[in-house]
Amino acid sequence: MSCVLLLIEAHSVSGQNQAVDSDPAEATVPFALPKSGPFTPSDIEIKNDQSITDWFRSAHADAAARAFSHWDGEEEINAVCATCHSGEGFRDFHGLDGTTAGSVEGPINTGGVVDCGTCHNAGLSEIKEVAFPSGLLHPVQGVEASCMTCHQGRTAGLTVSKAIGELDIDTPNPELRFINPHYATAAATWLGGYGGSGYHYDDKDYSGRFFHARPVSSCVSCHEPHTLEVAFEPCLTCHQANSPEEIRITRQSYDGSGDTNKGIRADIQANAATLMEMVKAYADDVADAPMIYDGTRYPYFFADANGDGVIDESEGRPAAYTSWTPRSLRAAYNWKLVTADPGNYAHNPPYMLELLYDSMEDLSVPLGTDMQALGVLR
Repeated sequence: MSCVLLLIEAHSVSGQNQAVDSDPAEATVPFALPKSGPFTPSDIEIKNDQSITDWFRSAHADAAARAFSHWDGEEEINAVCATCHSGEGFRDFHGLDGTTAGSVEGPINTGGVVDCGTCHNAGLSEIKEVAFPSGLLHPVQGVEASCMTCHQGRTAGLTVSKAIGELDIDTPNPELRFINPHYATAAATWLGGYGGSGYHYDDKDYSGRFFHARPVSSCVSCHEPHTLEVAFEPCLTCHQANSPEEIRITRQSYDGSGDTNKGIRADIQANAATLMEMVKAYADDVADAPMIYDGTRYPYFFADANGDGVIDESEGRPAAYTSWTPRSLRAAYNWKLVTADPGNYAHNPPYMLELLYDSMEDLSVPLGTDMQALGVLR
């Protein structure tokens, strides 16, 4: 009865009751809900429907991808992996779910992706710095915390230095294992020598963070945050090219080809290929233990004791390469770090070229390779 009186009172003028001209049903619905049917979902306007659609079609939302489905058989994501392979794990790690920041308490269920709450959580504004594997604490603002947390890799040059310690530089050691910088290491690449992601050789200087042009100050300056696609048009303000891969940035050749009409990406790829050949040659001629690289399965480098081009097997499984020396391990690590970032030519080309050159130069000593004859530049 009280509800009826309130409705009548709401439609009175100067204390006098008057007839209600509007539809009583409309007067009692204070929410933005569709009118009673028939209606279709397409009639409901969703302000951010395009962003949701773009995200849903992106790699961040692909629940079937290996990055998110790898743990399905285990029914729980490992704590060390959950931070970047599940929105739930990311929030747990940064304490955005009320838990202690800096670790994943878990358990983190499978089936999650990089969801809306990973990048749009209000708590991101409270994260002021992100820790990198090198020990660096890098200042961040807002959504940078998401990008920097998950695209930094899991190891650093310091990890390699600790592993090789004071071991003899060219003696194979079965205790050494390949150190994987992980995947999609764009943030680590971008910070360069300042971030310490690569193995830095003694008495060498390394380029720091790649600042690029002033408007390019964050990840979302180039990457559309929902589709993850790169906006190329802004590049044309300063560069003449048909694609980001064709941008040169320098007038000298770094790969010994002398061709400065191609993009800097081609120089990085060529030098990476040369380094891989030198790593293999070192395994053959110096370590006396041939290797085979297979990028489709971990740990990527496998034994080929008789050099027949076929991966050896141990207990019915591919035999991992176990004849690393400190010299070959650090070179292979730098090679993997460079090639783990498909956008290295845009994120920090100087740093990539420096790591490749120094690794080649180091291997050239026991191999007797003439670096000047190779024509490569640092």
